[in-house]
Amino acid sequence: MDSAVLGALSLALGLGLLIGLQRERAGSSVGGIRTFPLIALLGVMCGLLASVWSDLIVAAGFIGVTSMVVLANLTKYKEGTETTGQTTEVAALLTYALGAYLATKNYPVAIVIGGITAVLLHAKEPMHQFAGGLSERDVQAVMRFVIISLIILPVLPDKAFGPYQVLNPREIWWMVVLIVGIGLAGYVSYKLFGGRAGVVLGGIFGGLISSTATTVAYARRIKENPEAASLAAVVIMIASTVAAARVIVEVAVVAPSILGTVAPPLVAWCVLMVMISVVILPSAKTHGDDIPQQENPAELKSALIFGAIYALVIFATAAAKDYFGGQALYGIALISGFVDVDAITLSTARLAAEQRVDLTTAWQAILIASLVNLAFKAVAALTLGSAQLFLRVASAFGVAIAGGVAILVAWP
Repeated sequence: MDSAVLGALSLALGLGLLIGLQRERAGSSVGGIRTFPLIALLGVMCGLLASVWSDLIVAAGFIGVTSMVVLANLTKYKEGTETTGQTTEVAALLTYALGAYLATKNYPVAIVIGGITAVLLHAKEPMHQFAGGLSERDVQAVMRFVIISLIILPVLPDKAFGPYQVLNPREIWWMVVLIVGIGLAGYVSYKLFGGRAGVVLGGIFGGLISSTATTVAYARRIKENPEAASLAAVVIMIASTVAAARVIVEVAVVAPSILGTVAPPLVAWCVLMVMISVVILPSAKTHGDDIPQQENPAELKSALIFGAIYALVIFATAAAKDYFGGQALYGIALISGFVDVDAITLSTARLAAEQRVDLTTAWQAILIASLVNLAFKAVAALTLGSAQLFLRVASAFGVAIAGGVAILVAWP
């Protein structure tokens, strides 16, 4: 027997058992641990027969499974059983489709879809709890992200404009989608884990959403609760560490070709940030460690502001390089650090990938902006929080800034 056929049948059996096991434990009356493997195997056989005779065999098999599902629902209806949910029925049709697809020998896609199906079926309660915990404002923000990523992005022209040919509307908006997506991922994690996620998770979520916003939120909290200064300092430090890691991820996404040169010094600095966070973590007091309410990052206004900042930074970088040479980028990095590190990171990485900026200058500019941003957050901790918070934050940030300066000076 053909080994490819055996492989398809084995995978169909395994995926069917996986999905069927979950449905069996869920108490489904439509199918369980025996029915779903049979459906998957039926899909494989129909796919194999279709390659010999006619594609109509696959369609006939699909109609047969659909008929089985309909009859099962009619039986449930006659027995007075609840029939509003259609999850098992859809899973049965998908299992058949997976089996038929396995007959084409494209195994990885089928395995991934089968695994995702099992996870989605198993995660019913957490997903319902998550959806129930979303406010109307949260749902609107998610819909805005759909508008940003799936409606606006595809229709923008993929063409460079301006005197330096650096203002590409689609590329600019892609950066907006990237940053809003990272922030939204952090916000969703915050909603999943709730307000008492702990010190470490609080810092991670804050760094994913916005380390600056996290600094402001905790600094304001210190005004009402001065005893939480040690906790706030640790969370701010962890959030800033995550922000440093975000920079590396952003470079990897928009300019993977330069990662081998640009990433090492940034990774070295990120490792230093991690070490500082680990050292000061024991100083955090764990009582009253609720995470302050986080703002949803998927706001159209915020997206438009970031897009404008990014466009301004990338244009200013190109213009300054043209008029003053590559060294002018350092000045722009200093200014950008007070406003938005993401903008200077993405614009510099893009220009470096296009060989418009020297690679060494690129990572130095990104690191300078990151160091300036740390200083800015330390000032925010003082002006919005307290002197005690400032001293704790400044001591940690001081080591990080000193290490960053050392990397700027000594990195080969």
